[in-house]
Amino acid sequence: MTFIDLLRHGDTGHGGRFCGSTDHALTEAGWQQMWMRVEQTPRHWQHIITSPLKRCAHFAQALSERYTIPFTQDARLQEIHFGQWEGYTPVELMQADAEALIRFWRNPLDHPPPQAEHLLNFNARVLGAWQDIHTEFAGQNILLVTHSGVMRILLCHLHQQPLQQLLNFDVPYAAMQTVEVKWHENVCQVTLKSHKPA
Repeated sequence: MTFIDLLRHGDTGHGGRFCGSTDHALTEAGWQQMWMRVEQTPRHWQHIITSPLKRCAHFAQALSERYTIPFTQDARLQEIHFGQWEGYTPVELMQADAEALIRFWRNPLDHPPPQAEHLLNFNARVLGAWQDIHTEFAGQNILLVTHSGVMRILLCHLHQQPLQQLLNFDVPYAAMQTVEVKWHENVCQVTLKSHKPA
């Protein structure tokens, strides 16, 4: 049995903006959200894997030090790069090019932001990391500290939904999703559990 807890970072003070690969740090409220979340989770993690961006990595390191849990960074768990939309709010983008934003919301696969990382490439790197984590940490309790986009990719994959449905998954700050993986007669069985808001 393998348990993988997916944890989104907390508040960065830039809520509503397309932050993507921009390296914002957590606010004090963001730190509190994440500590509250992990303290509500009765799991003894054996390893922490984190996105290298500060809003994830700084908390992962602090958690690692507090509970003496080894942690590693994996750049494949970094948020998608939004290209020319990095740092802008939807309101600002609606004023600049409303049609482009509406097309993206309806189908992010076929209508990515200008000069952004393509969703297929993002999907490939996230699922590559996911497969490697499954292989390396089979039978362990693992915490992944990451981003809403990464969690949406994994939720699409685990729910067997097309990438076009990516934005239908709600992933608020400090959201946690538990993935339970077990093998029975060479068949992989996956169970998902959402946690109550922190």
